[in-house]
Amino acid sequence: MSKVKEKAKIMQGKEIEKALSRLAHEILEKIPDVGRLAIIGIRNRGAYLAERIAEKIEEIARIKVPLGVIDITLYRDDLSAIGPQPVVRSTEIPFDITGKMIILVDDVLYTGRTVRAALDELTDFGRSGIIQLAVLVDRGHRELPIRADYVGKNIPTSQEEMVEVRLKEVDGREEVIVVSKGL
Repeated sequence: MSKVKEKAKIMQGKEIEKALSRLAHEILEKIPDVGRLAIIGIRNRGAYLAERIAEKIEEIARIKVPLGVIDITLYRDDLSAIGPQPVVRSTEIPFDITGKMIILVDDVLYTGRTVRAALDELTDFGRSGIIQLAVLVDRGHRELPIRADYVGKNIPTSQEEMVEVRLKEVDGREEVIVVSKGL
């Protein structure tokens, strides 16, 4: 039986909010036409982070950014490995993505496979303009040629470690921790 042991607390509530504010500012600096901007979060925690970033952009730029949520379950390349009946939740993109400058949001960037699945699903909704990636944490160890355009924090890890993002909407607390997968 394997145990998970907390190794380090990397970020807490105020640090997470500060990183999200910085991400919102960086997005506004790099997107020339905010009228074409849309934000789509990857379920589960990426959706909550996307909502927070959209709120911050609205506070800063005084524009309401279209917001969507994508569930990549059926697009995963390890679908058979996650169980015989995976839980599929809804994808909600209540706007036409054609020509939009989309910011795809996730909590942790690791191998790149989640992002690849999200890109595959997005193409089923149309041909967007630019798609950029924003993540709260980039922990390295890419298996695919995918990189984040906006990163809250880079956290170098080993393969024996995991990064867990805990958000109040899901977990009742705000923190980013590194845990070791021990025996």
